[in-house]
Amino acid sequence: MEFGVTMFPTDQAMHPAELAQAIEARGFDAYFIPDHTHIPASRVSPWPLGDELPPDYYRNNDMFLALAAAAAVTKRIRLGTGVCLVIERDPIVLAKEVASLDHLSGGRVDFGVGGGWNAEEMANHGTDFGRRWKVLRERMEAMKQIWTNDEASYAGEFVNFEKIWSWPKPVQQPHSPIFVGGDGERTFKRIMRYGDGWIPLLGHGMSDMDAFPDRCRELQEMAAKAGRGTIPITTFGTPRDAGYIAKLAEWGVTRVVFGMAAEQADKALPKLDKLAQLMEKVKAA
Repeated sequence: MEFGVTMFPTDQAMHPAELAQAIEARGFDAYFIPDHTHIPASRVSPWPLGDELPPDYYRNNDMFLALAAAAAVTKRIRLGTGVCLVIERDPIVLAKEVASLDHLSGGRVDFGVGGGWNAEEMANHGTDFGRRWKVLRERMEAMKQIWTNDEASYAGEFVNFEKIWSWPKPVQQPHSPIFVGGDGERTFKRIMRYGDGWIPLLGHGMSDMDAFPDRCRELQEMAAKAGRGTIPITTFGTPRDAGYIAKLAEWGVTRVVFGMAAEQADKALPKLDKLAQLMEKVKAA
């Protein structure tokens, strides 16, 4: 099992490059960064994790700039989008960003994607909340065309372009692994259609935590029927519990990611040290 950390890189928190170095130095395997372009002041959409939305969600630096800063000062850790709101980004530009980051980092990008929860935020980008998953699918399919073809084209309801050239191509072949977020009725079908892995949010994205081992089994059975290999699973919202993490490994989870609040180094690093101790405890068991 591998271990990662996620933190919003805000203007009031530890610099993402410094955090990335600290994560790598402590033996972690991955650094994931969340994505929000802004938060509408109306605050109509409820935050799925509670009542009061932390300022991390609207004080964050751009995901790809922060990951590029992390890539420049690290050599080993995976660099993840956790998760990228594809429905708020132009697919041609996004394909360029992901491929460029993979190129500049030497092939270390894990591309987590999701449909999002804030209807007003995506409406500001021109996406209807009820159709966000179809928009996401078309954009993912279009980006995969760009990554894997010298001359790419795509024709859909939301994405249309004739033959284009776009380099660099991702270092990883055929492209950076795509981890699909969520745990809805159609999540596994989305993974089968355009994904390579699953990235559920434990305790919040799950309708029933007791059902999680069955869901893991269901995913792998679906993959086998589709002629796919084992689907890697990365969990967000991972409990800080060595015993539970051991169970996650038994259920087929291949990487766990621990969330940290956006804080300066004097507060963040001691917490990172504790997570490193937990990681070592799990590895030693």
